[in-house]
Amino acid sequence: MQISEVREAIADAARAVVLPAGSGTLTCTGYVPDAVTAPHFFVGEYSIDFDKAMRRSLDEVELTCRVLVGRADDKSAQKTLDALLSGAGTASLKAAIEAARGAPGAYALGGLADDLHLMRMQGYRWYEHAGTQYVGAELIIKVIGDGSS
Repeated sequence: MQISEVREAIADAARAVVLPAGSGTLTCTGYVPDAVTAPHFFVGEYSIDFDKAMRRSLDEVELTCRVLVGRADDKSAQKTLDALLSGAGTASLKAAIEAARGAPGAYALGGLADDLHLMRMQGYRWYEHAGTQYVGAELIIKVIGDGSS
């Protein structure tokens, strides 16, 4: 797996969300941005477990992604974040990202990985990024794929 390509493909998948009216458009990047254009989803830190199967046939990557929402109005920001963190619906990041798994038997992320799974949400709280406060949360995504490519 080529991690940079996987990160960008996850950001591309996240762009499919449709936010509630008046919430703006979700900006998505496959990397940690210098500045955030809220609401913003990005792929941050990651860890790799190499050699989960013999002959470099499987690596497992765990990505920590963040979604940050501006806090001009605390209640509306949290409602927007709640919609993004829902398990289903047009604003659901889980639904949008897992749609990139492809059809049964197909490779995920357009062939970049064997499979992916958005496992959990954590850290629903205030975040500071480049000196600005946002309400946000982390999404943990597991991606598995060929370790020899």
